[in-house]
Amino acid sequence: SVCFLGVCGGEFSILRSPQSVVFRDGSWPIPGERIPDIAALTMGFSVEEDLPWPGLAVGDLFHRPRATVLVTVKGVDKLPVKGFSYPIENAVPFSLDSVANAIHTLFSEETPVVLQLAPSEERVYMVGKANAVFEDLSVTLRQLRNRLFQDNSILSSLPLNSLSRNNEVDLLFLSELQVLRDIASLLSRHKHLAKDHSPDLYSLELSGLEEVGKRYGEDSQQFKDASQILVDSLQKFADEMFNLYGGNAVVEVVAVKEFNSPLSRKTRSILQASQSEKENPYNLAYPYNYNYSVIFNIVLWMMIGLALAVIVISYNLWNMDPGYDSIIYRMTNQKIRMD
Repeated sequence: SVCFLGVCGGEFSILRSPQSVVFRDGSWPIPGERIPDIAALTMGFSVEEDLPWPGLAVGDLFHRPRATVLVTVKGVDKLPVKGFSYPIENAVPFSLDSVANAIHTLFSEETPVVLQLAPSEERVYMVGKANAVFEDLSVTLRQLRNRLFQDNSILSSLPLNSLSRNNEVDLLFLSELQVLRDIASLLSRHKHLAKDHSPDLYSLELSGLEEVGKRYGEDSQQFKDASQILVDSLQKFADEMFNLYGGNAVVEVVAVKEFNSPLSRKTRSILQASQSEKENPYNLAYPYNYNYSVIFNIVLWMMIGLALAVIVISYNLWNMDPGYDSIIYRMTNQKIRMD
């Protein structure tokens, strides 16, 4: 465990998951840059590189979850949530854009729900049916503040303890919890979205707890109360989303103190970009596509099946006895049939 202290900077937790997705109990570290691949594999999508991580087992391939919910909490290394938890190795910033693109490519006609939201940074990305369902969702800081002081906000139900409704940092933290409750509330009004055949994706980034730690300190009572309130809200949010999708959703939480900058970046200069546009002087082949083997097998066995079908049909037509066909020779006379 001492060896992991320098490289592990967070925790990846599974709050709820269906029986078709099997996670194993253990302390296997997961690379931070492979978290999107875990989300893709649990939804049944393929990834470009194999993931040799023993925490995810092979589940039911014919029953994939209808939704994946990933909540990223900044400002804390771990949260005492219920479920399987794994340490994160090399916690670098990640994005679920690849998973969203796979959903758009495979289910473009069904317009699934794709919602990516970071309330504190006012970053929002809604595509598909999310544009109509979550159009009333508070996304800007002004909207979040006004939402908190409405009658049905969480201020009237949450025990604030040492937190204050007059402090901007506390209001930012509470507004993110309000977003979680509003998402579940809006989805409960449109339950038909959770019953369609297209998978949905929810990616939320919460940094209010980090601001509370910077404002009061991590040893303060405000930070402890905020952490407990966040854990309870995440657990309730996970249960609500899991139940709305009929027990067929994966709810994951990534807790990270702070993201590490990548060790190496692949950059290209302007000169290199201009040279790459020229014609290849060495006549190299195009890059290998990982879907090539799948397409090749589909085309190969389809052509073999069609060829065998043509051979069998041609053989039977060539050796067919006309005497058994009573429809063609029914109206002919006896002399023609004898000839």
